[in-house]
This record gives sequence, C-alpha cells and structure tokens, in this order.
Amino acid sequence: MNIHEYNRNAWNLQSEEGCRWSTPYPDEVIEAAKAGDWSVILTPNKPVPSSWFPGYPDLAGVRILALASGGGQQVPVFAAAGAEVTSFDASDVQLQKDEETCTKHGLDVRTMQGDMADLSGLHDGEFDLIFNPVSNVFAESLPPIWKECHRVLRQGGTLLCGFMNPAFYLFDHEVLEETGKLVVAHRLPYSDMENADAEMLSDQLEAQVSVEYSHSWELQLGGQCDAGFAITGFFEDDWDTESTGLQGWFPMMAATRSVKR
Repeated sequence: MNIHEYNRNAWNLQSEEGCRWSTPYPDEVIEAAKAGDWSVILTPNKPVPSSWFPGYPDLAGVRILALASGGGQQVPVFAAAGAEVTSFDASDVQLQKDEETCTKHGLDVRTMQGDMADLSGLHDGEFDLIFNPVSNVFAESLPPIWKECHRVLRQGGTLLCGFMNPAFYLFDHEVLEETGKLVVAHRLPYSDMENADAEMLSDQLEAQVSVEYSHSWELQLGGQCDAGFAITGFFEDDWDTESTGLQGWFPMMAATRSVKR
C-alpha cells in the first residue's frame, strides 16, 4: 500500500469533516497579523518563541516553506506578516483552505501538493525558513525529509519542527479511554501497519483514518544533526485533556529550532 497516497486521501476526508487542524483561523487573527500582532504553534498549545523568527514581527521578504502545515491557519498568518509563503502539503483540501483564506484577505500564497520526503519541485537554497508542525507521525521514514529540508534551505536558514513524543505510542489508548488505566501494549518504534491489532487495523483502513508511526528521539533530533543541522532551540508541550488521558503524565509534544550549518 502506498502510505503517502493513503494518508493524503485520509487527510482530505478529515479536513472536509473539519477538525482543530483543518479549521481556518478567524478573520480577526489574520487582520491582526497584518498589523504585526501574531503568533503561531508547532505543537497544540505553546506559541513558538518570537525569537525563532527572523525580523519578528515583520516577515517582509522572508521566504517560508510551510511543510505539512495546510488548513488555513499558519500559512495566512505568515503571508499577512509579509512573508513569501509556499504551502506544501499532502492534502489537496488542506491546501485549498490555505488558498481560500489567503484570497479572502488579499494575500498571495503558492501551494504545492506532494510528499515531504520528495521536495524535488523546489530549488536548492530556495527558502529562509521551514515551518513543519507535528506531522512526521504520518511518514514512514525521516532521513529523506531532513535531507530535503537541508537542501531547500539557504545556508544559515532555519528549520522549525514539531514532534510527537514516541512514548505516546507505548500505551493501549482504547483501554485508557474506557478505564483510565495505563496499559503498556506496544514496543517502539510503533507502526499502525505492523503493531495494531488486525481487526482494529482493518476497521481503521476501512474508515480511512490516517496511518501513524512513532519515531525515536534519535531519528527526530539526531537525524536533523546527521543531515547538517545544528539544534539551537527546544521546548516541550502538552496536549489537551479532551484529546488523551495521558495528559499530565509526561510532555507529549516537543519542538526544535535548527539552523543549516
């Protein structure tokens, strides 16, 4: 099965149904960004530090690749702040929401549909900054992604990424939801395709729910270093109580700021 195409279709369906990550920001958020009042998230709750952006709050002339960041949220904020934005996403529907939101506010954006591991349609050194919210859970392999990000950034360019803590995948979330008990059920690294119960996987695929993978911290952080990045910033974040019963046990998300050496 082609995982990229499957997840592309799954995210198209999810975006059409509407969720937190596919609901465009309200008009007042975009208009405030035009006036220099803005913030964005790589993880569910904590705003990305303003010091992670060159020239904050004015992004005029900054070339940004919003990688797997569609949905009418961060992309129009960046465009409103003056950046030259390319939105690259697997989901056609998420990209359409970026286009519609930007058009509504008189903003320019370039959209491209594709696989994070293949940015061959983009030029070497084309961007000053890559913004990649938590999305590598939908990718089978990370080294190709880090390699491509390094290639399309200029020397000294910045890569901002959000991550899922791999420990999230250790537990049986169905039991957690039903009983509130933590039951370790999976070895890491985890893959829906290999580790999920056969019946549950069948139901998941029939329902067109996106397939996920855990990735070790070594691959998520060390992999950036191996590709030629220097990590210069890091923070952890939590999810919401409504999202998982793991809330409060450990930080489930993290984010990095890395620079192309």
